[in-house]
Amino acid sequence: MRFGSDAFLRLSALSASASALLSLNDQQPLTSSLGAIPSSEDSAYRVPLLTLHRDLVNIPSISGSEADVTLFLEKALTRLNFTVTLQPLPKTATNPAARFNVIAWPGRDDHTPPAGFHDRVLITSHIDVVPPFIPYALHSTRIPPHQPLNFTDLHPSTLISGRGTVDAKGSVAAQITAAALLLRSGSIPPHSIALLYVVGEEVDGDGMKYFSSSLQHSSASSPTRHHQKLKAAIFGEPTEGKLACGHKGIALAAVVATGKAGHSGYPWLGKSATAVLVRGLGGLLDAELGSSERFGNTTVNVGVLEGGVAANVIAKEARARLAVRVALGDRRTGAEIVGGRMRSVLEEVDSEALRLEFGGGYGPVECECDVDGFETMVANYGTDVPNLEGDHVSYLYGPGSILVAHGDDEGLTIKDLEDAVEGYKRLIKHAVEA
Repeated sequence: MRFGSDAFLRLSALSASASALLSLNDQQPLTSSLGAIPSSEDSAYRVPLLTLHRDLVNIPSISGSEADVTLFLEKALTRLNFTVTLQPLPKTATNPAARFNVIAWPGRDDHTPPAGFHDRVLITSHIDVVPPFIPYALHSTRIPPHQPLNFTDLHPSTLISGRGTVDAKGSVAAQITAAALLLRSGSIPPHSIALLYVVGEEVDGDGMKYFSSSLQHSSASSPTRHHQKLKAAIFGEPTEGKLACGHKGIALAAVVATGKAGHSGYPWLGKSATAVLVRGLGGLLDAELGSSERFGNTTVNVGVLEGGVAANVIAKEARARLAVRVALGDRRTGAEIVGGRMRSVLEEVDSEALRLEFGGGYGPVECECDVDGFETMVANYGTDVPNLEGDHVSYLYGPGSILVAHGDDEGLTIKDLEDAVEGYKRLIKHAVEA
């Protein structure tokens, strides 16, 4: 599905990066008025890589309002000789806006390739970001004042800041650059990969969940696709340029306390729900809820506290909303195991006044990390990996640190991006050839 021409007119000023990407085959060394840029393969694609990254970051795409960046990516990938499909997500009462996942295959075709996704390596990340929008900025002391900016003049240590520079438009730009380079050099066959850029990852993963359900639906409804499945999926998230062996699971829950209202001068005549809630939360924070050698300890974050009506009134009701990072069990069982342990803790504190409203979740997610040339790590944050159903191999990798993602100082260096292109090239080739 494609938008009409009117929609593209709104993005005409953003076509520069798509045009620049056409030069990815140019391997001539680049130099700077400040001295030679390191003569590595990285420098040959610096301009198209940084231009694409800049334009992606400069397009606001807070979760739920990703349409403009979706249109831009369709145009950029089409210029790179991909067949692009925009997959519409169902509109909802809470989000009635038009929203689309971006799906692309190498080569030009008006339809989904006959083989679909069968035995392909899916290269994927998300194009939505958390609020607020923070514009793109470069921070370099090596550019003299009033000198026109030229990406080739920038030192690899130059910091790039702005919302999404790390999470996850850095991954998107590096993935597209790496895939284009591999295809143009003939290092991988066109039918071996597909690209997917989804919406909604930062909220509830609805973009990836919808894509996953569409694969299952098409497989069930079409005998010719019944046995089709992905060979592997490479997920782009900030991993500091290391290959993640997986990440903790997550469970969402609320602790609810019920008391008896009364005058604060006579606390023995009532029962304070807020006091009980505090004791219950203390029990959860101090409890051993489960751990594993790979993922460490299960941790509890008390995100929201609500309760009471006035300082001089014994609170009748109180509530806390929690995010629990699950470190034990497997993807399907870990969250329920932790939920059971949380209920036991609350029962010991006050079985009558406290109850757990458990929203479910998933346990630790394991990814493949035995690939030559990569350092490894384990992530504490959630990703879209568990939202893509199937028995394919999953990899998790990308530039930048999660420690600055979502913050006012979100940013990464030029070297981070260039290293990520090389990392994705190695990882894509490994997944294709495995």
